[in-house]
Amino acid sequence: MKAMLHLLLRPPLALGMKATEAALRLGLSAMAGQSQARRLLLPPLASRLAPSPPSSAHRPVTLRNLLSPTIASQCLSEKSVHYHITTTHFSTEASDMDHPTEEMYQKMLKSVEAKTMPPNAWLWSMIDSCSNKEDIKLLFQILQKLRVFRLSNLRISANFNENLCRKVTEACARAGAIEYGLKALWTHNVYGITPTIGSAHYLLQHAKEQNDTKLMENVIHVLSRNSLPLQPGTADIVFSICYNADRWDLLSKYGERFIKAGVKLHRAAFDIWMDFAAKVGDSQSIWNINSLRGRSVKHYTLASGFACAKGSLLDRNPENAAAMIKLLYKSP
Repeated sequence: MKAMLHLLLRPPLALGMKATEAALRLGLSAMAGQSQARRLLLPPLASRLAPSPPSSAHRPVTLRNLLSPTIASQCLSEKSVHYHITTTHFSTEASDMDHPTEEMYQKMLKSVEAKTMPPNAWLWSMIDSCSNKEDIKLLFQILQKLRVFRLSNLRISANFNENLCRKVTEACARAGAIEYGLKALWTHNVYGITPTIGSAHYLLQHAKEQNDTKLMENVIHVLSRNSLPLQPGTADIVFSICYNADRWDLLSKYGERFIKAGVKLHRAAFDIWMDFAAKVGDSQSIWNINSLRGRSVKHYTLASGFACAKGSLLDRNPENAAAMIKLLYKSP
């Protein structure tokens, strides 16, 4: 042990040239290994030697440093305001799109208040956009204002044209605002609407779709009060409503009213009337209706022919019933 220590503690010159070279090689290898390890384990030398940014406590106070937070805050505020304005703009557009009827109402109201007649296209657009009772309420409000404006400023006493009035009634039926639709059938109204039988047919068609005999009676009552003439098409709808609702009493009542009014019923109306009479087993009504039918319709249909055959059976006359069936079989 002492000998080894003695050799290690001896100066390099005493070791000889070979020992010195060996030691140098060993040292260089060790240094190369350490350098490689440092390159793998430690960050690059440039990053270690780069000066770290000064802390806020030691950062020099300059005009740029003072203005930067203010400018950044102002930019953020401007972006926030711009976002808010953009959002509000789109929200307003969406609101207008959701309520087109109210938007048109406001536009026409401003035009009337400025003593300028709004374009007809606005009114037509408002009528087409009505989808509920609130929309119809706004429509009738603007119609009344336009009526007053036409009288006071333009000296126009005539009502709106019949096409527009029919569209108004159609909108009422579509939106389910039947009370306003009935107002449109009155001859004297404050809305400038001209009542027509065509407008009444829209309401009757709605009553047929809803199987609403009460609405049908109201429409016929309003037509009678305002002296609007009944038409064959009116009878077609009324008879269909009564048949579908299984109301023979109503069909008999209105059938007589149409005949007294001199309405020439269509073949389809007679078919419904006679078929219903046969359905309830009223042979006397079958013959009375057939007599009326013969004045305007020459040939039998299947519905009217079978009704007559059933009437003969009800009267216990099977021969006549068989003759009617034979006639129907031979007819083209």
